[in-house]
Amino acid sequence: MRTTLTIDDDVAALVERERQRTGETLRQATNRLLRQGLQRRRGQASPVELPTLSGRPRIDVTDTSAVLADTDDDHLAAKGTY
Repeated sequence: MRTTLTIDDDVAALVERERQRTGETLRQATNRLLRQGLQRRRGQASPVELPTLSGRPRIDVTDTSAVLADTDDDHLAAKGTY
């Protein structure tokens, strides 16, 4: 499909840089980049791998006062972790 599209200068520069990097034509680079962008839909974030830690918790997170005391700025500064 042929169409006329107005592209912002910063976007055009990014497409041109990508085109030069890959050796693609402007048409190829633009179509590929559009496809990639459209495949990344909202709500489909990349999976995140969280670290697994062993050992016992330092505080009881069900005890509000313990959590507040542990996150208190003065407490953290005294422990040297702030």
